[in-house]
Amino acid sequence: MTHIPFTGQLINMCASLLLLIAFAMLSQRRVLSLVHLFAMQGLILAFSTTVVAYSSHQSHLYFSAGLTLVLKGIILPVILHKLVRRLDILWDVETLFNIPTIMLVGLALVVFAFNLAAPISHMAGTITRSTLGVAMASVLLSFLMMITRSKAVPQVVGFLAMENGLFFAATSATYGMPMVVELGIALDVLIAMFILGIFFFQIRVAFDSLDLKHMEQLKDD
Repeated sequence: MTHIPFTGQLINMCASLLLLIAFAMLSQRRVLSLVHLFAMQGLILAFSTTVVAYSSHQSHLYFSAGLTLVLKGIILPVILHKLVRRLDILWDVETLFNIPTIMLVGLALVVFAFNLAAPISHMAGTITRSTLGVAMASVLLSFLMMITRSKAVPQVVGFLAMENGLFFAATSATYGMPMVVELGIALDVLIAMFILGIFFFQIRVAFDSLDLKHMEQLKDD
């Protein structure tokens, strides 16, 4: 058997935790718990990036880890937590399908992601190549959460979790993205959160609900 270094074991452990959190988010109905899981995902992603930076001697990844910790582990969860409290949306009980069906679809997506990533992982030369399948599975599970939720806030959390999966995939495949790209994405995500916060309040004022099915009632005069 091929010996896996300690840093590689840590990265694999982080990948496993990210996949477990993705499944937990997929099955979670309590919105505040969903926000807490997103914060845990950000913390694990920051720790994983730090380990990759140490093992690969890529100094720019330390900045990426710090940015991930501050933005995705602290700032965005705090903003989401305050939004959920102010909008008084503690539960999301309406999904397009029941939870067992969604979990089965999620398992199928994981199998598909691992098979899709296998040829790429064999060609990759990075220490994190074995986690590429997990990264792709996390992206697909987050996308599944977005399309199976009817409330606006869980869909936004799913979008942010999908961005986490894409970042983890970039770290797995190429040791991260260029610094300018990471800063641009971080700024765009932060601005988008403020805009979406205003959007949530406008939906609540107009429809007294955050269920996106009410948006279908809007028609041009």
